[in-house]
This record gives sequence, C-alpha cells and structure tokens, in this order.
Amino acid sequence: MNSSESGKMEPMSTSLLESQFNCRPLRGHCVYFIGIGGIGMSAVARILINEGCIVSGSDLRISPLTSSLEGLGAKINTKQDGSFMSSETDMVVVSASITEDNPDLKTARKLGIKVVKYSQILGSLMKEKRGVAISGTHGKTTTSAMISTILKTSGLDPTFVIGGEVPDIGGNAHLGKGNLFVAEACEYDRSFLNLTPQVGVITNIEEDHLDYYENIEKIIHAFGDFASSISEDGLLVVNDHDNNTVVAARRANCKVETFSLDNASDWCGEVLSGSSGLKRFRVFYRDAFFHEFSLQIPGSHNVLNALAATAVCTFIGVDKDSIKTALASFRGANRRFQIVGVKNGITVIDDYAHHPTEIRVTLRAARELYPEKRIWCVFQPHQFSRTRHLLKEFARSFQNANRVILADIYATRDNDYEKTAMNATKLYEETRNSGIDIQYIPQLSDIVNVLYSSVSPGDIVMTMGAGDVWKVAYDLVSRF
Repeated sequence: MNSSESGKMEPMSTSLLESQFNCRPLRGHCVYFIGIGGIGMSAVARILINEGCIVSGSDLRISPLTSSLEGLGAKINTKQDGSFMSSETDMVVVSASITEDNPDLKTARKLGIKVVKYSQILGSLMKEKRGVAISGTHGKTTTSAMISTILKTSGLDPTFVIGGEVPDIGGNAHLGKGNLFVAEACEYDRSFLNLTPQVGVITNIEEDHLDYYENIEKIIHAFGDFASSISEDGLLVVNDHDNNTVVAARRANCKVETFSLDNASDWCGEVLSGSSGLKRFRVFYRDAFFHEFSLQIPGSHNVLNALAATAVCTFIGVDKDSIKTALASFRGANRRFQIVGVKNGITVIDDYAHHPTEIRVTLRAARELYPEKRIWCVFQPHQFSRTRHLLKEFARSFQNANRVILADIYATRDNDYEKTAMNATKLYEETRNSGIDIQYIPQLSDIVNVLYSSVSPGDIVMTMGAGDVWKVAYDLVSRF
C-alpha cells in the first residue's frame, strides 16, 4: 500500500508550505528529505535551500547530486536508520520509492513531524507561479530542459525542476524571479495530479510503472486526469503520433494543440538532411511556415521534443527567433546521449534509457550519427518488475547495436516476489534468441575490464539505464 492510500499522508492544501510554516519566505525552517539523492528530490531541496530553509536528509547512495547539495550546506547521511531525524524538524519530504517500513519515516511518524510527498511540495511551489508541467512516458526531461532553456535565455528567469542536470542553465533546479514554474510531471503513483499547471504537455503514453498501474487503460485514464487538471485558460500540447495521448487529451477543458512529424498536426516538423546525424527541421503552424530550426542533439525524437517546447513557449509569448537561438545552442541534459569522453579514438556515451522504446530510439539516433562504426551497448535493467512486464520488448530493442553487454538488474521498489520471478539471465536468453550478440556480465567493474580489453579505435560505447550504470562510462574513460 502506498502512503496516500493508507490515509497517512496529509491532503494537498491551498499552500502546503504556508500552512506548515505560516509565513513566507521560509528562511530558517528545517526540512528533512528521505531519499534526497533522487533527481526530483534533490531539485526541490536545492530550491528550498535557496529559499533559506535548513535542509537535511538521507539517501542510501552517495552521488554527485548529494555532494552538490552538501556543497550548498545540506546535511546528508547514508544510514537512513532514523538516527539523524530530529524533533526540531518542521517537515519531512518523502520520495515515491519510500515505504512505510523505512526507519527514517517511522521515526518521523513517532515524533509527530508533518510528512508530505515530493509531488505535494512540488505542487505547492508551482501554485505560487504560472505552472508548466511536462508529462509523458518518454522525453519529459529533454522537453523540460528545452523549455527552461528557451525561457531563461529569453530573459524570463523561470523557476524549474528538471529530472536531469542541465549544465548550461545551472543544473536540475533554479529559483527564478519570474512568474513561470517549469516541472516534470511524473505519472508514477499518480504524482502529477498534485500539480495545477496552466500549461501542460503529454509527450507520449506507453506501458510503464506496471508495478503501480494494472494496465495501459489505467495509465491512459491517469493521463486523462492530468489533462483535465490544466486550467481552462491554459494550453495542453500533445503528440498525436501517439493515439494514447489523443485519447487522454479528450478529457482536457482547455485549448489543445497537437504536434508531430505529420502535416495533419497543429505543429508539424519537417526534418531536413542533417550533417553528421544532427537535425535541421522546418516548423509549420497550422499549415503556415513558422520557422527553420536546428538541434545539436541527434534523433528525430528530439525534433518532437523541440516541437512541444516551441508550442509551449509560443503560447507563453516567446518570439520565434529567440526559440530558434535557444534550440540551436541547446546541448541537452546529462545522461541524455551525453558524450562522457573521446579517448584513443573511442567515443563513450551515457544515456538514461531504461524502457524498450527509449533504448530503440537512442540506438537509432546513434546509428544515424555513427553509421559505419561498431556500437557497444551496456544495458543495466532498472527494476525487476519492469523487466518482467516488458521482457520481450526489451529483447527486441537492441537491433542497432553491434554488441550488447547486460548487467545485473538494478533493484528499486521491487518486492520479494518480483526478485524471484525475474532475473537478468532470462533477459539475456530472450535477447540472444532474438539474434543479438549479447554477453551477460553481472558486475559493473567486470564490464569495465571487458570493455577496456575489447574495444578498438573508432568504436562507440553506450551505457544505458536509470541505475548506476553511468559509472561504467566514467570508469572506462578514466582507464583510457
């Protein structure tokens, strides 16, 4: 049972922060984050630090995100055993992966401290500004990063919370002075229903988070609830390449605009011949030529992300030349086709892809960019349940890789049943039977050793997954 179902989480108020602290600004109040190293949790923690809160928290893993927060003054422990919790804490924030048996959370309950979800805090922050929420199974981070980049370079100084580090605009979070708040809207645990945006995006809808949702129909219905939450004077932007998004968008009470690489959409992209796999494309708005844009990041899926960003920013009031300039300089978010290093003629790339569709489109973009080169894909499955539900789809997603190395499954939110029902060997066998050249090497350190002795100048090495497989990319570059 999740916390909201148990009735122990407090319902969303007019302003959760104001009801807790009875004042604005929040300077001096103590907020503790359980799971502070998560990309969304760390982003909100960063914003509250900038608001003047005293932030502390726990996470089982040390990461660049936790180190960055410590540099800003946050106190973080890795025990998560309840010993770090203090009765002086005003509020405890939990990530969606935290269960009721977590020692930190049990201690907070015992001390009578207010406990809220990350998505509730995010929704409360968004209510204070003009909200822009980006949802979808894939593409949320890149689309959010594009929109935030366009708005920031146009001088609108938005507040943003992004599911990835975007170095060119200061990381994964920023407390802006403008009246806009850009945030990713995650469907897991129906978290995005805590947001009340004026502008929304649905990039696509596919089967995912099947440890929470029973089936695709339940997922589409949740996205329909999200569509209906957008204010009537606002805008919903949807990808009508995807019929599931079209179904969800019917529930919207606001203006709806569509985008695709098809001229039947409101916003249509026409991809032109690009150099070295990078993209130039014309944009048409309701059949009239709008502008010609270019992207430094590869893949037709990123053209779709750019169309969504263009629709949103045009509605907000950004002129087309400013959008063009921002997109042309956009270098993407970390862990999204991120080139970690080029050493000895070997290019090492890291990507967050952890769903079959994401793997497929990312490898297709790599093949377009490097048509004659040997591509190694190092994949770390994320969640036993996701691997079990999408086993056959995963096995068919590696067609554009020459060699695949499979690591052990990265466990998160998995119960004992899932851990016994699925293992990496089953994915290895299913993938090998589909004709893919694949090795199963459980440990990341061993994968680094095998790559170091096997790759050749001109090869492309891509690490993929939502866990800690990125360590392979950085360790390999260091070895070189």
